[in-house]
Amino acid sequence: MAQTLRKKKTSIGDLAFRIVNSILLAIIALVCLLPFVNIIASSFASTQEIIEKKFILFPTTFSLDAYLYIFSTKTIFKGMGVSIGITVIGTLVSMALTALMAYGLSRKYLHGRNTINFIVVFSMLFSGGIIPTFLVVKSVGLIDSYWSMIIPGAINAFNLIIMRNFFQSLPDSLEESAKIDGCKDFGVFFKIMLPLSLPSIATISLFYGVAYWSSYMNAILYLNDSEKWPMQLLLRQIVIVSSGMQGDNSVVDVVPPAQAIKMAVIVIATLPMLIAYPFVQRHFVKGAMLGSVKG
Repeated sequence: MAQTLRKKKTSIGDLAFRIVNSILLAIIALVCLLPFVNIIASSFASTQEIIEKKFILFPTTFSLDAYLYIFSTKTIFKGMGVSIGITVIGTLVSMALTALMAYGLSRKYLHGRNTINFIVVFSMLFSGGIIPTFLVVKSVGLIDSYWSMIIPGAINAFNLIIMRNFFQSLPDSLEESAKIDGCKDFGVFFKIMLPLSLPSIATISLFYGVAYWSSYMNAILYLNDSEKWPMQLLLRQIVIVSSGMQGDNSVVDVVPPAQAIKMAVIVIATLPMLIAYPFVQRHFVKGAMLGSVKG
């Protein structure tokens, strides 16, 4: 009888916890979601409504002026193509280099492994800075080249450590069995380790993809030719011009309300990542946790 009452009390406590937890999570979700809903709604709102209201959830008058303004020139489509190309190629290059280096550093028999690991961790805390990096990029002839958007940040130390830890978590017996069967190091890496590391690859690919898609600082520093500007830099220029600040007016002509343009720019810049995220969502948490357990 006592055990039955205890179970009943426990079940009531669990139910109360779930209710309170669900309410709190719903409130937190609304706090996170409402600003983004406001951004989307404001990007479709009319000029009068934006002036009259400070917070919009549902526009009373639907308007596409901000988006028509942004896409009124072919320059933005070219910039979008540049951004997509840099994101795709950059992510592939970064994943290839990161995976190869992470696998090498995860092998205990690699000579100088501890020294290289120390240098990687050290680079997370101290870097050369913008000016030395710019001088290096200039000295190797990458100014005004798309590769200047990829090579300087091809390997991220944090992502490298996560992937190295993931490879370290895999049993050594897998490599030993493969080598007994005649596999070389590259065979072990491509035939065994990579197929097993798909969650980690999906997670880190998303990290790299978001970084390349959102990056505009490298474009500001290294791309002098406006014809090579990625979409992020063009959107920044559009915001500057629409706000009445000094900028390159050749990008755009007639200016709708600056607030609507800013909101539309946020939507355009965020939408591709929101579309890509569901495809890697099931790997995301698993990949991040697997790579962060072992130090």
